[in-house]
Amino acid sequence: MQSQDVAPRPRPASAAASGPPVDVEQAEAALVEHYPRLVRLAYLVLPPSLGRNRRVLTAHALTQRTLPRGRTSGDASVVPAQKTAAEGRDGDPGYAYVRLRVLRLALEAGRPLTFRSWPTRAQLPPLLPRVWGLRLFPRSGGADELALDQQLSALSAPARAAYVLRGLEGLADPDVRRVLAAAGEEDPAAALAEADRADGANRADRAAGKGGRDGTEERYGLLTSPEFDPCSLQARPTDLMRRRQHSKAAIAAAAAVAVCGALLGMPGDGWGPEGPAAPPYAQNPAAQAALDPARLTLVPAEAWESSARTDFSVWPARGGLTGDQGLLRRALAVWARPGESVQVSATPGTPAGAPPGPPQLLYAGVVDQSRVVLLYDGLRIARYAEAKDGTQGAALDLARVDGATGADASAVVLGRADGNVRYLTAPWVRTAAVRDLLRSAAGTASTASTAGATPLARSADGVSEPFASPALQTGACRSWNVLELTDRTGTRLLTDLGELTPARLTSGRPGQPRDASAATWSPLACSLAAVRGQGVRSVNSWQYARQSLPDVSGTAGWLCTRADTWRGAGPLVLAQFHAPGQRYGAVTAKAENTAACGSKDPHVLAGVLWKSAKGDWYLLAAGSKDTASIRATGGVSGSARGNLLAARAEQGAQAGLKGTLDSGREITGLR
Repeated sequence: MQSQDVAPRPRPASAAASGPPVDVEQAEAALVEHYPRLVRLAYLVLPPSLGRNRRVLTAHALTQRTLPRGRTSGDASVVPAQKTAAEGRDGDPGYAYVRLRVLRLALEAGRPLTFRSWPTRAQLPPLLPRVWGLRLFPRSGGADELALDQQLSALSAPARAAYVLRGLEGLADPDVRRVLAAAGEEDPAAALAEADRADGANRADRAAGKGGRDGTEERYGLLTSPEFDPCSLQARPTDLMRRRQHSKAAIAAAAAVAVCGALLGMPGDGWGPEGPAAPPYAQNPAAQAALDPARLTLVPAEAWESSARTDFSVWPARGGLTGDQGLLRRALAVWARPGESVQVSATPGTPAGAPPGPPQLLYAGVVDQSRVVLLYDGLRIARYAEAKDGTQGAALDLARVDGATGADASAVVLGRADGNVRYLTAPWVRTAAVRDLLRSAAGTASTASTAGATPLARSADGVSEPFASPALQTGACRSWNVLELTDRTGTRLLTDLGELTPARLTSGRPGQPRDASAATWSPLACSLAAVRGQGVRSVNSWQYARQSLPDVSGTAGWLCTRADTWRGAGPLVLAQFHAPGQRYGAVTAKAENTAACGSKDPHVLAGVLWKSAKGDWYLLAAGSKDTASIRATGGVSGSARGNLLAARAEQGAQAGLKGTLDSGREITGLR
């Protein structure tokens, strides 16, 4: 069973006129106890233009400089209590003081430097903490976190502070004004107005000091995600050459490395032969062979026709730049040693590092405004992209594709631009089309094969025309485009979930999936948003039960969708209830890292509180066909033989579910 939790409303600020005195020991205790939260606050308020590495270090430096020199008072009283039930922060003058100090320093660090005044300490790079030889940055989030980060970067520093005080600290607007004023902001009202335009909040309610849950509550929850956690970090090397130990002329060698590093960072005539790659750190024949473009594996164009295999190993090398040795050398070098200017992304569970040997070239050509190279090493696909006009900076995307065959090796993303996606299709694909699953939902099962399908043009190399992708779609789910590919074995649906390889959509009993039709996935399409950016290989939909509803209300369907990943771990399972007359199903239960609804455990049990047309409430539950009995516990009591249960219940009742299979094994409801 899945319940709806309502976030508590923000409480107003204390009416005290002046706060209790704060001494060094009290502030230090609050700083140590709430250090991760305070650093997150500073990181969110600091300008994104600093770069993630400097933002992390600056956030830590500012937070560590908030201790008072002696006993102080007054500042703490203007900082209101939190909206959460964290008793350790509510009413703590030490926490209130250091939080205000963090906010004040972060706002000061975000002000631009001018020639009229000397920079303050907060505006300069931090002396401590200091990290040598590593770049530190928080873990990457999903599409929602990326959209929120872009939204925050467009705000001014005071508006970001207002947004964070609302979302992270849960303050009402009157309290936010007092905090910003205490932090030295000259126009708190303007900052709030700019934040209002960013999150679309109901200003009237907030001006009255009301909290509650509105449309921005989910976006505020993203502020606590790992994307914005400067205490949970990833590390990457900077220039490994500088860490070599020289036995002779150590001082002269260190000075030469420093000078060369400075010259490489200055604008000049462009990249060297290896582009934006870091300096080499492995000098052995195997590593050098893997980076030699002359040794790339090039598959003949007709090889797939005579081969028994249908995987990436028989894809021919395509594109207009397969002979550009300079481009291929840069792509290989960046794959092995991405430099600081390279934007690197990888699907979860994909190992980093250079290919173990010379990889296979899949594509090299111009895509939109970029030169793109696709490489395959038997385990991963690497996509290298650089600007066509020669400006510096590049991107490297890695995706795990071990074991991909047939439908799993039918297409690879070549590029994304302006919300559109462009694919490179397998040489055995005969036709391609784009289908909006939500439009297909309007048709019947007999017409779904033609409703909503639009032919997708492809070049002679198999490069598709761009079309709108659901990968970065935000807001209400009004469309969900999928790629429909047909080859000699049949037609299959693939969907873009924000990664290099699209996910395959199937249906049927676990262990016996088949390629799904648009009619099967139409009512479930919007639920795919829950698995974007998770390294998903395939998503299977299984209607495991149908149930006649009480009060002669028709028949409902129970479905289970399971998203399996390339890495094997981290599958996501959703149970959905599809009531008669409803266009889309409702998610009733969600579980991660479970074997339920999969080939190893093809069983599932889920329930939902349902209101009949007569106004009566029922607990409805359904299990797979081999469920011998079901019983409800907790706030609802009832049992039934077989795989279906309908028991009278009260609105808002909380219940647990237990079932017994025909084999005698007991299972619990999916949660």
